[in-house]
Amino acid sequence: MQVVDAILYRLKTGCQWRELPCKQFFEVEYSWNSVYQHFRRWCKDGSWENLKKGLFAKYKNRLDMSCIQLDGSHTPVKRGGDSFGYQGRKKCKTTNMLFVCDNQGIPIACSQPIAGNHHDTFELEQLMGEIFEEIKNSNIRTDGLFLNADAGFDSDKFRDYCFSNDVFANIDFNPRNRKVSEREYIFDNTLYKRRFVIERTNAWIDAFKALLIRFDTKDLHWRCWHLIAFCAILIRKL
Repeated sequence: MQVVDAILYRLKTGCQWRELPCKQFFEVEYSWNSVYQHFRRWCKDGSWENLKKGLFAKYKNRLDMSCIQLDGSHTPVKRGGDSFGYQGRKKCKTTNMLFVCDNQGIPIACSQPIAGNHHDTFELEQLMGEIFEEIKNSNIRTDGLFLNADAGFDSDKFRDYCFSNDVFANIDFNPRNRKVSEREYIFDNTLYKRRFVIERTNAWIDAFKALLIRFDTKDLHWRCWHLIAFCAILIRKL
C-alpha cells in the first residue's frame, strides 16, 4: 500500500522519481528506484489495466452513459522516446491521446499514444476500436451510445465506422468538408452542448502534474499514468 501511495504522490505532484520523499511513506529504508521498479513491473504485467477494468466494471452503475464525449489532447514531450512529433499549433514536440468520458466528465477510456504531428483523424477508426474494446472489457455496452465530437473528427469514414458499430455519432461539421447545406448527416446542437463536460475532464486530468508534461519515454508507462488518473477520478466521485 505504501508503494501505491508513493506512486500516487508522483502522479499528483509530478516530481522526479529521484525526488520521491520515501521517508514520508515507508517506516523502513526504501529507495525511489524500488518504487519505480514496482510501477514499471505493474505496467508490464497489465496490473494497472486490470485495476482500471475491474474498478469501472464494479461501479459502472455510477457512470452516466446517456452520451459520451470524445476529444484529443496534445502533451508537450521533453525527453523524446516513443510516439512524439512536432505539433505546429503547440510549437513544440507533443504526444497525442484520445479520451472518452461519460456524461458527467468521468474519463472511461483512452487510446494508445500517437505522435503529435498527426491530425486527430489519423488512424482514428483503429484507435476508436481499441477504445470501444477497453470499454467493453469493463462490461459496459457500447452499442446504442450517442457520441459527441468536435469538428476535428468530422470525416465520412469515421461516421461510417461509428454507424457500423451501432454508435450514433453527433459530430460538429467542419466547414472545410463541403457546405453544411450539402451534408446528409444530422447534427443535434442540443445534444452537442453536453460536450462541455470533457473540458472539465481535461481540467481534472491536468490536476495530476505528472500528466501536464511528458517525461516518460515509453508509451506503455505514459498510458498507464492516465489509467491510474482515471481510477483516482472515479474513486473521488464515488
